[in-house]
Amino acid sequence: MTLYTVMPLEFVWEQREEASPTQEMQIQGVLMEVKTLENNRVEIVRLLNGPLDCYLNPAFAPGEIIRFVPVM
Repeated sequence: MTLYTVMPLEFVWEQREEASPTQEMQIQGVLMEVKTLENNRVEIVRLLNGPLDCYLNPAFAPGEIIRFVPVM
């Protein structure tokens, strides 16, 4: 990324949000990158692999929150 600005870089990047850790998880046969939340819930960041129709399924859209039971 190229950024052209007259402002010092300290001012440009001070509002930058730290990226939260993500993990890969397979849910209902779809491999996705998720961000872990509390109470056994995850937020979908992006789909990595799955059947083609799952990319059109609004339940698997990025930003959706899924509740799951971890397998021990």
